Amino acid sequence: MTKSILRDKSYKFSIHIVKVCQKLVMEKEFVLSKQLLRSGTAIGALIREAEFAESKKDFAHKMSIALKEANESVYWLDLMKDTELIEVEIYKPIHSLNKELVAMLVSTIKTTKNK
Repeated sequence: MTKSILRDKSYKFSIHIVKVCQKLVMEKEFVLSKQLLRSGTAIGALIREAEFAESKKDFAHKMSIALKEANESVYWLDLMKDTELIEVEIYKPIHSLNKELVAMLVSTIKTTKNK
């Protein structure tokens, strides 16, 4: 298997998400943390699933779903920052990585569809 920057970044992002959600649960916040945990970890899982896509169309579809999950994660992170559930110091690096994933997924989808 070849090295994939997108795969590695999405896995790193998932680790950050799990740690943030663990902290939130310890602080007795269950609803939003569950939403973020689901969307934030789904990105990497979908990218992994796309590695064995049955066709180019299937690959693009899985990457499109990963993009939707990444965009949803931006929403949950923004909401948690703006409601002060997470500190700005925690938010900034994870939000930056999330935006990188969105940009990389958009690029991957466009490239796949143009081939």
